[in-house]
Amino acid sequence: MPQLPHPAVTSALTIAGSDSGGGAGIQADLKTFAAHGVHGLSAIAALTAQHTRGVVAVHVPPAAFLRAQIDACFDDFDIGAVKLGMLATAEIIDAVADALEHYRPRFIVLDPVMVATSGAKLLEDSALDAMRARLLPLASVATPNIPEAELLLGHAIDDLAAMRSAAGELLALGARSVLLKGGHLRGDGDVVDIVADAQGRHEIAHPRLRLEAHGTGCTLASAVAANLCLGSGLRDACTAAAGYVHRALRSGYRPGRGDVLVLDHFGASPRR
Repeated sequence: MPQLPHPAVTSALTIAGSDSGGGAGIQADLKTFAAHGVHGLSAIAALTAQHTRGVVAVHVPPAAFLRAQIDACFDDFDIGAVKLGMLATAEIIDAVADALEHYRPRFIVLDPVMVATSGAKLLEDSALDAMRARLLPLASVATPNIPEAELLLGHAIDDLAAMRSAAGELLALGARSVLLKGGHLRGDGDVVDIVADAQGRHEIAHPRLRLEAHGTGCTLASAVAANLCLGSGLRDACTAAAGYVHRALRSGYRPGRGDVLVLDHFGASPRR
């Protein structure tokens, strides 16, 4: 019997850290891809021992093994977008940048993970310069939160006007577009996220939810990557991703003994 041709299936690759508690990192990324109907691939750049109360330990595998994971994925799959998460060291960042420069995927979504929700530091000091120099210029879209943007820019961001200015400064560092997340700004009004690119600025507002959650940044960046895989334009991809995270947060749950919520990735699925 003749073999049928394989269907054309676009995949999304996450290069990030594993969360043994299942709420963030690789685990959140793969759940987000699946919720959007996109085949998920992973290259694990760090192993964390963590739960809903904090990060216990971090192990970074050899850069050569990370590159082998990335090579294996590109060798066999049509990768529509790559999402970057926790890349703990300058050596790991260089290995990832080398691979991306070699394969040149259509979209690269950079979530510049630096500090966990619990406050644990996830990026070495020496890696910050490597992120600025090697990854930001490769990013189709960078998705920092306020503390991450402050570290990248070297100054405080205290209000919405400062956010608007910071979005332009982040573009000047080399990313083709920026989704600057406003959830860390203090205040009682809506949460405003800012999408900035060469065409200008677009703002996305959602009612503020007084909840502490785990994995929101990972989920947002992965949802942007999934929507880009599915053919959405940048602003539509970012707007849909922000709405997805808002729904997943609103129906989040507490599987562990900690106070932080884990997002309801499948309950918020746009395919439901």
